[in-house]
Amino acid sequence: MSAGPGAGPGTDPDAGRRAVEAVWRIEAARIVGALARYTGDFPLAEDVASEALAEALVAWPRDGVPRDPAAWLLTVGRRRAIDAFRRRSARDERYAALAHHLDEGDAWAGADATGPGAGAGDDDLLWDPDRIDDDRLALLFVACHPVLSKEARVALTLRVVGGLTSEQVAAAFLVPVPTVQARITRAKKTLAAARVPFEVPPAAERAERLGSVLNVLYVIFAEGSTASSGEAWMRADLAQEAVRLARQLVHLVPEEPEAHGLLALLELTAARFPARTGPDGAPVLLADQDRRRWDRAAIRRGRAALARAVGTGRGLGPYGLQAAIAEQHAVAPSVEETDWERIVLLYEALGRVAPSPVVEVNRAVAVSMAAGPAAALPLVDALAAGGQLRGSYLLPSVRGELLARLGRDAEARAELELAARLCGNAQERGVLERKAAALG
Repeated sequence: MSAGPGAGPGTDPDAGRRAVEAVWRIEAARIVGALARYTGDFPLAEDVASEALAEALVAWPRDGVPRDPAAWLLTVGRRRAIDAFRRRSARDERYAALAHHLDEGDAWAGADATGPGAGAGDDDLLWDPDRIDDDRLALLFVACHPVLSKEARVALTLRVVGGLTSEQVAAAFLVPVPTVQARITRAKKTLAAARVPFEVPPAAERAERLGSVLNVLYVIFAEGSTASSGEAWMRADLAQEAVRLARQLVHLVPEEPEAHGLLALLELTAARFPARTGPDGAPVLLADQDRRRWDRAAIRRGRAALARAVGTGRGLGPYGLQAAIAEQHAVAPSVEETDWERIVLLYEALGRVAPSPVVEVNRAVAVSMAAGPAAALPLVDALAAGGQLRGSYLLPSVRGELLARLGRDAEARAELELAARLCGNAQERGVLERKAAALG
């Protein structure tokens, strides 16, 4: 495959590395999905895709960025897969079939991954645009197979489908990076040992995996909505990928209220994205956002999805209740005019069906808006006394805000400074530091 204009000797190595990172962030799931469909072996597909990525990190800074980077990665990944099958058995019938396809399909991306004139052709085994969506859904359901633990399902899907690094997955779970890496390795070995097929499961098997799939999409969106680490406040591309997959999921399981509830939550939350950052990328908090910039089309889609969840007649689950909370924000003209009493009730319902310390922190915030900070502070203090959310910046940041509103500036500053030290996101950490400094 020939390199693009300006590639070759003298190409900026940093530009080549940045190109690898950009292509992988956008195309990782498509590449792994296409390779999994091609080989019929999900763990192998992820391994050879990683090998292709490693090869790109060496070749592109040296030789320049290929004209079709995704095709380059797929071609290299396919060759590594054939090498793997050759190692398993020189006479394996699957290897022979794959090699035959490679010979006939060289024009798809070039017999040589870096040779001239490559990039044209149509090998439908690898890059069929009509099947990309099914590939990604298959990736989701395979990664959420019941043979895996819940932690392994989420970690593997975030890594393979979401394109998150092991460090980002670890930050999302508040666990060490080696723990996440071990989970992913064990998950791939388990899938291989169980001979899990690469496919969207039949309807009878979807229900038992649906909860994990929904949770995975929720975590991916949360990481995109507010990045757990790094310099960027948001990773909107990652969040929008979760929205896109959630839209596909409701078409696959239209009778499931929680699928519609999750889609509603993601749409209503993503509607605020245009107003969540300033020109310099700095966070703009809810109270300061220009609501005229909110995406009204996304709000309409979210409310329609919530109505479909309610319309199933089976009641709202955790995602539907969160969507109902997001709807209250979406329809309110301002923070002051928000129906905070309604939000408190919804958080109470959410706490009953899906109890967690994070839900209680958010309920305390809603109570502070409905009844004042003095009513909310005991709720937060009780969580702190119980040792819940230790190591998370969330609890001290909320406690600091409540203390500041009560005029207890010295205590508030200490809490906000603690929250800033615990916060992994540079932009959000800056917000907390400025709030602490403003207290004098």
